[in-house]
Amino acid sequence: MSAGSLARRSGRSGWRRLLRDGEFRSGAIVLVLFGLVAIFADLLADPDGLSVVKATGGALEPPSWQYLLGTDADGRSVLTLVVHGTQITLLVGLAATLISMVLGTVVGVMSGHFTGVGGGLLNRFTEWFLVIPYLPLAIVLATVFPPQVPKLLAVIIVIGVTSWSSTARLVRAQTMAVEARPYLERARALGGGHWHQMSRHVLPNVMPLVLANTTLTVSIAIIAETSLSFLGLGDPLRISWGRVLDMAYSGGVISQGAWWWVLGPGVAVVLVVRAFNMCGRALERVLDPRLGDR
Repeated sequence: MSAGSLARRSGRSGWRRLLRDGEFRSGAIVLVLFGLVAIFADLLADPDGLSVVKATGGALEPPSWQYLLGTDADGRSVLTLVVHGTQITLLVGLAATLISMVLGTVVGVMSGHFTGVGGGLLNRFTEWFLVIPYLPLAIVLATVFPPQVPKLLAVIIVIGVTSWSSTARLVRAQTMAVEARPYLERARALGGGHWHQMSRHVLPNVMPLVLANTTLTVSIAIIAETSLSFLGLGDPLRISWGRVLDMAYSGGVISQGAWWWVLGPGVAVVLVVRAFNMCGRALERVLDPRLGDR
C-alpha cells in the first residue's frame, strides 16, 4: 500500500472517530448555529434596528415577547445587536487566527529546521513574545496603530501578531521531532534542499497539530476582540459583542440594573469560546489517542 493510500485511510479513520466524539458534535452544532446567524444576520434581524434614530423601543425595556433580550439605553433591541455583532466578532476571530497560524507555523518550522544562528534567533524571538503579557501588548499596539488603517483591520492585525508565539513553540517542538526521523536523513542525503525538506516532509507532519491548535486560538482571538472592544479600542462604527458590552458599561448598566443588556453578548461569547475549545480538545484526542484516557 502506498504512502498516499495510508494517509487517506488514516484521514478517513480519524474523521470517523471525530464524528463519534460527543464533545466534538456538541461544539460543532453550536458553531454551525452561530455561523448561520452570522451569514443570515440581515434576514434574522433588520439592519435598521442598529440605528439609534430608527429605534422603536423605549429605553432599557426588560425582556418581553416583542424584545426577547430587552432594549438598550437608546431603545434598540439587544437581540438585534447580538445577531449583527456575531458577524464582526467571528470575522475578527477567524481572520486574526489565520494571521496567527501562518506566522506561528512559519516561524516554528524554520526555528526547528535551522539549527544554527538563524534558528536560535527565531527561537529567542518567539520566547520574547511568550514572556510579554499578551493583553497589555495588544492594548499598546492597538493604541499606537496608524490612524490611516481602518480600525477593524487594525484590530485583526494586532490580535494576529500578538497571539502566534504559542503556536510557534508547539510547531518548533514537533518540527524537531520530525527532523530526527530517518526519511529526513534520506532526503538530505539525496540532496534535498531546505525548502524541499520543510515543504514536502516537515510541514505535512506538523499540520495536524496546527489544525488542532487553530480551534483553540480562535477562542483566544474572540476573547481578545471582546476585551479590546470593551476597552474602547475596537471599531466604534461596527457592532460586535465586545462593543455591545462596552456600550452597556458606559450606559450605566450596573447602576440601573439592566442585566439583560449584558446577558446576550456575554452568553454568546461564552458559548462560542466553549464550543471552539470543545472541538479543539476532540481534535487533540483524535491526533493523540493517549489523551483519551485522561
